[in-house]
Amino acid sequence: MEHNENHVSAQSAQVDAARHGQRLDKALEQLLPEAGLRLRRRLIELGRVLVQGRPAAPGLKVQEGWRIELLPDETPPAPKIKIPIVKRTMSFAALLKPAGMHSSAIAGMSEPCVEAFLPGLFPDSQPVLLNRLDNLTSGLLLVALKPQAQKDFAIMDAMKVTKEYVAIVVGRLDEALELRRCLDSDDRRRTRVLPKLDPERRNWTFVWPVEELPGGPLGTLTKVRVQIYAGARHQIRAHLAAAMLPILGDPLYGEGNAEASRLYLHHRRLAFPRFEAEAPENWALPVPLD
Repeated sequence: MEHNENHVSAQSAQVDAARHGQRLDKALEQLLPEAGLRLRRRLIELGRVLVQGRPAAPGLKVQEGWRIELLPDETPPAPKIKIPIVKRTMSFAALLKPAGMHSSAIAGMSEPCVEAFLPGLFPDSQPVLLNRLDNLTSGLLLVALKPQAQKDFAIMDAMKVTKEYVAIVVGRLDEALELRRCLDSDDRRRTRVLPKLDPERRNWTFVWPVEELPGGPLGTLTKVRVQIYAGARHQIRAHLAAAMLPILGDPLYGEGNAEASRLYLHHRRLAFPRFEAEAPENWALPVPLD
């Protein structure tokens, strides 16, 4: 089995007579006798192999007496990430996603995502992620554990799926709101809230005040409960900002509240026929911003 380049320690040696005239990727075998050609080339391409103190190409012909050095790996250790399973049945499971982590893989980005953990979390199933949360949002993600569950959820009426969030908004809210304006999510970065009303209740955002909080220079903050059904991209964030109640810590829709350490939006409850999961509000309320 071939070694992993991250587990190859630093070392050096002089090219011996037997290696004179060999390609560097072949001569490196003197330092790494158990490593295959693919790994040796990979280490050279990563710049971890120096010849006479300088990086070199795999095809360089080395000479007797030259010094080959293998530099240590300086990649920081991967963070230990725990994805709690909040609830599991024969067909579905609910996971708790931390804030600052992607739900699924994004092209061109190497950050860890919850979807990549599914095979390890459910080795005896065929897990498929059924919903997404913004990178900055914490809370529940739903997983189908077998193909039939995925099909059943796909054809389920959106009005039978309740998604409840808690958030902290900048501003005072004294009464419940129904946010009905249409959303335009054609722009991949920012969802626009349009002037016209959406006739479909499944696309509305329902908001209830929970408690008022001190906000220091931001003025009053309000902890709110939010409910949606179908759920469009950035629906809650965009609707609340358009209602002059931006979510605390929102860098895209909440200009002027960058003092917060995170986006205060948490998916706390998910329910549909024969399944219900609730996540603890395991994120600290902000300290007064004074």
